[in-house]
Amino acid sequence: MPTVSVDGVTVAYGDGQPVLQDVSLVVEPGRMVAVCGRSGAGKTTLLSTIAGLLRPREGVVALDGVPLRDRDHAVAQRVVLIPQDNGLATFLTAGENVEVALLANGVAPPDARRRTGEALERLGLAAQRDQLVEELSGGQQQRTAIARGVALRGDVLLADEVTSELDAATRQIVLDLLREEANRGAVVVFATHDSEAAAVCDAELHLVDGRAELVRTQPLPVEPGRTGLVR
Repeated sequence: MPTVSVDGVTVAYGDGQPVLQDVSLVVEPGRMVAVCGRSGAGKTTLLSTIAGLLRPREGVVALDGVPLRDRDHAVAQRVVLIPQDNGLATFLTAGENVEVALLANGVAPPDARRRTGEALERLGLAAQRDQLVEELSGGQQQRTAIARGVALRGDVLLADEVTSELDAATRQIVLDLLREEANRGAVVVFATHDSEAAAVCDAELHLVDGRAELVRTQPLPVEPGRTGLVR
């Protein structure tokens, strides 16, 4: 599993003013980091940059020291993004949205079917497996997107406001799933405005007007001398 490093990254859309300014972040395998801030603070932009969807104007995003080139490179390095808008195909069922993603990533059909069922069941969507996405509620669509992201078992999992439409019980299930991903060694970066959800993460990076302003971090529970989660 790779270490993700964001080093002095500044990002702008076109010729506009920077949305992120000189942001740095290091996340080691097995850690879960919350990126916090108000709407417009730059949370989605930071996750999109780590996912290879945006290219920094300045600075570098790297996986184990290798600069990330673009989205294709990120996908090849098993970087999975659960977007805020879900990114689901409305003309497919919930199950098909998950299974097609697994097949596209080289998972054998029997395993894809099994992992799809397991992920949907964990998120309380077993009964909606054969239901079209356009027929699902907003919360069910959000859970389907989360099921797809978790089923992919990426080395880096980026989750953008994935608890925003969920009740307290379902939010806890999602947070537990994200923690399980970290426990198996993945890097998990979770953008949220929910302070209670952020509090269960190993660290918090706070963005204010595109700048990293405050960090909370817990020490790594590993061998002496290994330090540095967020900087």
